[in-house]
Amino acid sequence: MPKILALKKDLYINGFASVSALGISASEVWEAYQNPRAYFKRRKHVEKEYWVSPVSAKVKVEAELLKSEKKTYQYLDESVLFAILASRKLKKNLAKSSDFPLNNTGVNLGSSRGATQLFEQHHQEFLETGSVASRTSPTTTLGNLSSWVAQDLGTSGAVISHSITCSTALHGILNAAAWLQSGMATSFIVGGTEAPLTPFTLAQLEALKLYSNLNEKFPCHSLNFNKQSNTLVLGEAASVFALSTQSENAVARISGLGFANEQIKHSIAISSDAKCFQDSMKMALTDARLKQVDAIIMHAPGTIKGDEAELNAIQNVFEKTPFLTTNKWKIGHTYAASGAMSLELALLMLQHQECIPNPFYKNAEIPQEINHIMVNAVGFGGNAVSLIISKL
Repeated sequence: MPKILALKKDLYINGFASVSALGISASEVWEAYQNPRAYFKRRKHVEKEYWVSPVSAKVKVEAELLKSEKKTYQYLDESVLFAILASRKLKKNLAKSSDFPLNNTGVNLGSSRGATQLFEQHHQEFLETGSVASRTSPTTTLGNLSSWVAQDLGTSGAVISHSITCSTALHGILNAAAWLQSGMATSFIVGGTEAPLTPFTLAQLEALKLYSNLNEKFPCHSLNFNKQSNTLVLGEAASVFALSTQSENAVARISGLGFANEQIKHSIAISSDAKCFQDSMKMALTDARLKQVDAIIMHAPGTIKGDEAELNAIQNVFEKTPFLTTNKWKIGHTYAASGAMSLELALLMLQHQECIPNPFYKNAEIPQEINHIMVNAVGFGGNAVSLIISKL
């Protein structure tokens, strides 16, 4: 297991915001989590219907209004528009509670697929005509995400974009922590965004035999350890956080960070006991100087091997299994935004002191008080991240 030095400065989450199928405000999102329904719809792509979790109608309306603000915004991919919307909500939330400076504030918003809608559209134009519009680049580049958010918010710090598939957002927090610890930034806006509900992206998962073919109201069986088939369902979302070393008006403290990767035998698989998760969770616990947490928001994508491997890792690390839950049974797998959406759920549970259960998994007991929550994410290639947030 790689070693990690204890953080020299405490790290805090000063605000958060998201757009997804759950809504566009923290109150809407929390209300949706307390609702036992799942947020999936059937959508047809190239003669085949898929279960998907699109952003809410209200988010779609706001995205269209955003496009009407500036001519340049009309040519942006929805992954960028969702990121701008979530970041604006974050800025508004910060203005209500604290003076969060935008000077020397870094931006790191990642995506697994990036501007996949625009890329597919422009590539099709190229196949049909042999040429592309001048705006094809840079609107289809990965750096297009953070740069537009920084432009829209008026920040003046470092602007970074990266892709580490499904653990992208939590890797962004690791990166922001390093910048903040070094003093190269005083604050950071970090998160993930994804708008992957396109024919080509859905076909990729179909080819991997990971996508759900269930015909029922809960098509994603994340944490159902009796399922007979893979049940991954794609969703779209953007989720962002404000990080700093200032505790004033913070909503939680990041008490532990952990990361690891493992040698894999297959490009999309991890070991049966998820060695990468064992190492990342141990590192986060060591960093937080804890042996136990009250709850874990698992990555658990709804695949047979993925869910089982993570559970095995948890049972190997903890003497007493914490309260376990996920949100993928409700909103699907939002790729790069998935770890960020899990972190948002953890923050809401911490704030409201209430655990949100998973309908497919029965916990032995529910904690009466929530002080520490772990969030897990892993991407293709065995890149795992675990972080622990703690009550102030």
